[in-house]
Amino acid sequence: MIKPKINWRRQLIGNGLVLLVIAVIASFFWYRTIHSQDTWRQVTADKTVVVGIDDTFVPMGFRNKDGQLVGYDVELARQSLKKIGLKAKFQVIDWSMKETELKTGHIDMIWNGYTKNADRAKKVAFSDSYHHDKQVIVSMKNQQINNLQDLKGKNLGAQTGSSGLLTYNEKGNKLKKIVGADAQPYDTFDKALNDLQVGRLNAVLIDADYAGYYIAHEKDPQSFKIIDTNFGEDSYGVGMRKGDVTLIKKVNEALAKSKADGTIDKLSQKYFGVDNK
Repeated sequence: MIKPKINWRRQLIGNGLVLLVIAVIASFFWYRTIHSQDTWRQVTADKTVVVGIDDTFVPMGFRNKDGQLVGYDVELARQSLKKIGLKAKFQVIDWSMKETELKTGHIDMIWNGYTKNADRAKKVAFSDSYHHDKQVIVSMKNQQINNLQDLKGKNLGAQTGSSGLLTYNEKGNKLKKIVGADAQPYDTFDKALNDLQVGRLNAVLIDADYAGYYIAHEKDPQSFKIIDTNFGEDSYGVGMRKGDVTLIKKVNEALAKSKADGTIDKLSQKYFGVDNK
């Protein structure tokens, strides 16, 4: 019996077509899975997105003397979202529950001095960075705390869910080894700073921008002392659901426009006294 001659060229082409079809089908299902989670149409039906904030976080988002919501991030969110045809509706949330509020759909984004880190990136999708900060220690001069070593055995406070507390609790953190204990948790930074001033705390682990603004508006700014933690630089981003790919893209475009047209630098001058960093 004569064996039929195999047309290898035709077979290779056929195999290639099969693989191409499989790849196209796989890409389709990947695209559909990702975009089925995209809530762009729902959240923008009324051209409004719900922004979760802590309204005690000066100078990013806080209440002025008339009770109006103001701040660097409040203004940046309003102006940036306006560039993409949206309006910001601010929702005050428990900062320790921010990612849960986002996941359950109670808010559409977190835009309030939200530091980008690996732990949070597992839960949310971040926008491009738009501002940088760092963690510092705030104490009263009468506490005689002049460096990190002076914090040994001291009572340190921090906000629950803050990036500073997350870093402090990381395995092997040098500051925690010096203090020798967990930081005392607070719902908000202002409560921790109030306890600092009445002597219930020795120091507070806090964002430098918050510390600078808060102290500058106190009756006796000279009574405070600020010490660098050497934790490194923090980058702020807008937190969104991973499936909201359209919103993420639009927010990044809006932030780029806000940088290009000077909006970010103007707000930095207004709230920090310097150009954007």
